[in-house]
Amino acid sequence: MSAAAGSRERDSAGGSSSDELRPNGKGLPVDQSSWSQNKPENSLSRQNKSKSEITNMVRSSTITVSDKAHILSMQKFGLRDTIVKSHLIQKEEDYTYIQNFRFFVGTYNVNGQSPKECLRPWLSHDTQAPDVYCVGFQELDLSKEAFFFHDTPKEEEWFKAVSESLHPDAKYAKVKLIRLVGIMLLLYVKQEHAAYISEVEAETVGTGIMGRMGNKGGVAIRFQFHSTSICVVNSHLAAHTEEYERRNQDYKDICSRMQFCQVDPSLPPLTISKHDVILWLGDLNYRIEEPDVEKVKKLIEEKAFQTLYTYDQLRAQVAAKAVFEGFSEGELTFQPTYKYDTGSDDWDTSEKCRAPAWCDRVLWKGKNITQLSYQSHMALKTSDHKPVSSVFDIGVRVINEELYRKTLEEIVRSLDKMENANIPSVFCFQNVKYMHLQVESFTIRNGQVPCQFEFISKPNEESYCKQWLRASPSRGFLLPDSAIEIELELFVNKTTATKLNSGEDKIEDILVLHLDRGKDYFLSVSGNYMPSCFGSPIHTLCYMKEPILDLPLETIRELTLMQLQTEDNGSQLEKPMDIPKELWILVDYLYRNAIQQEDLFQQPGLRLEFDHIRDCLDTGTIDNLSASNHSVAEALLLFLESLPEPVICYSAYRNCLECSGNLTASKQVITTLPACHRNVFTYLMAFLQELLKNSAKNHLDDNILASIFGSLLLRNPAGHQKLEMAEKKKAQEFVHQFLSPR
Repeated sequence: MSAAAGSRERDSAGGSSSDELRPNGKGLPVDQSSWSQNKPENSLSRQNKSKSEITNMVRSSTITVSDKAHILSMQKFGLRDTIVKSHLIQKEEDYTYIQNFRFFVGTYNVNGQSPKECLRPWLSHDTQAPDVYCVGFQELDLSKEAFFFHDTPKEEEWFKAVSESLHPDAKYAKVKLIRLVGIMLLLYVKQEHAAYISEVEAETVGTGIMGRMGNKGGVAIRFQFHSTSICVVNSHLAAHTEEYERRNQDYKDICSRMQFCQVDPSLPPLTISKHDVILWLGDLNYRIEEPDVEKVKKLIEEKAFQTLYTYDQLRAQVAAKAVFEGFSEGELTFQPTYKYDTGSDDWDTSEKCRAPAWCDRVLWKGKNITQLSYQSHMALKTSDHKPVSSVFDIGVRVINEELYRKTLEEIVRSLDKMENANIPSVFCFQNVKYMHLQVESFTIRNGQVPCQFEFISKPNEESYCKQWLRASPSRGFLLPDSAIEIELELFVNKTTATKLNSGEDKIEDILVLHLDRGKDYFLSVSGNYMPSCFGSPIHTLCYMKEPILDLPLETIRELTLMQLQTEDNGSQLEKPMDIPKELWILVDYLYRNAIQQEDLFQQPGLRLEFDHIRDCLDTGTIDNLSASNHSVAEALLLFLESLPEPVICYSAYRNCLECSGNLTASKQVITTLPACHRNVFTYLMAFLQELLKNSAKNHLDDNILASIFGSLLLRNPAGHQKLEMAEKKKAQEFVHQFLSPR
């Protein structure tokens, strides 16, 4: 699942993924009508064509799918069983041979600009036309509208520019376009190869603030080319020289969260690493550590790139096995691609005077891959980055149809049960904490014949486990004499924390592992949850004058289950605090330390620092609180997101949207909130106003803050679905009214 809002994928010019053509229900997940005819005689006339004319031209041709595509899909023989397919994979060398195909991989951070020059010096610089194009962009659109509302005309502009600049000696089909805010990836293949492209999937992962904003993150397209699985990833990692650990975390988040559905729904999702070939491109943002900018420029002038490379952050992080383990990168024989004055080849002369760096990179992983070139393209001057390209010959497994049929006939056989009686039955998770992943694993081993396994739901239950638990993989198959490790992942988030705090739920569950033609195994899961302020209601926290972990479990339970009252109803409890102390601690920390922090609430913090912040809040050890401003800011947003009843109560949601734009009416709605919610809203608005007073330093503006906090303070009571665009804009407008002192 991609956690980021604002992703978009297309596979026909102007269309969406739902329009994808799949002959006979399977086989070719390519828009067959989106052929791009590139001939020299057309190149000049194209410069003056309108958007609609280009779209029609791209769709002008069709092809007939050959029989080979049906063989690849296995549907021709009616053999859908995953176990038979697994044998085919195991015996692949018996019916395939290696054939080289030419891949072009390009990356370009366009700094929010529209295309102003022909891209052929970048995309068509070789005499030989590539078989496959993988073209990635970053910072496609830097406007606030693109960041918060995710639509941008730049997508069509750059798609058109690329389609017009593909190699003139070949005809290409666009397979897929996927975009996350400003990160876009395009995949094209030569027309004659389209019938051998199958199982195309595209996904996005946002690694921006709260792990969901798409200003940073990655997009990926995976596909099967003949009999080789390929995954292409385009990423834009965290900026700034000192943030290399954040870049490392972004990379790991993309690897762990990028998951692709398989054609066979009984199989678990595919991750990036589960592919034969991985091509990773993008603005990885790793910088050069040498602090003397003039020394860096001198080494570049002398073309001493290998000396300069010793200071490269990516080189150091790969050597430390912190990122890209097992990946390769070609030798850097070109000067750094960042940062230039736009429209020139001059290094940055702005006030910040950024040091040159090899931000834009291409790496690969897999067998039978030969890099033929790796270079930048100085002729293009639209952006403050230079585009980079790498050309590869990649050995792809091609099927011999006759041998395939023969192998298939040989491996069809009956199934038998898994011979395994050594699966552990009890798993205990100790001291489970909010948003802290715990993993227990076990191994199941198979006997002489293949076997399917699956965790199945218990009677009258929709899922095989509770929401805070997940088995990975939850289903699959085992080959003869093989083993598989299954991980039980326990993760408490905003959805499950409140009931664990109140005691309505406990870390207790029983999983049923069903073996095809075998017996069922019952796995008992237990543990203890450490109550947290995250996931606790506002009014509950206002009554907790001690840290939550200092209170008896029964007290926490009673306060969490206590009904929210609009006004004091004469309760026997002590008078509550005006706002939760945990909220005050976070806001006070930011007020004292981060009032002038650039990119506040827009740049994510570090995972380990969130764990530290949570523990300080839950134990009351605030004197020990020491974390980056970005980590504390993200913790504040996560705290607001975790509230089971948002700051503006669900009951007031519709009224707020209706009076959005009318400050007097909006203030009246706020007065109807329960006192603790009203106080929190007023307190947060005062803090945001203070931030805006320092906008010259922190570069925040009222639109950014209204967008970020609007979706947290106002939530649709209908559930956890995303707000409709009109509602999202009204929520932003409602908060925006309160950001200017009146």
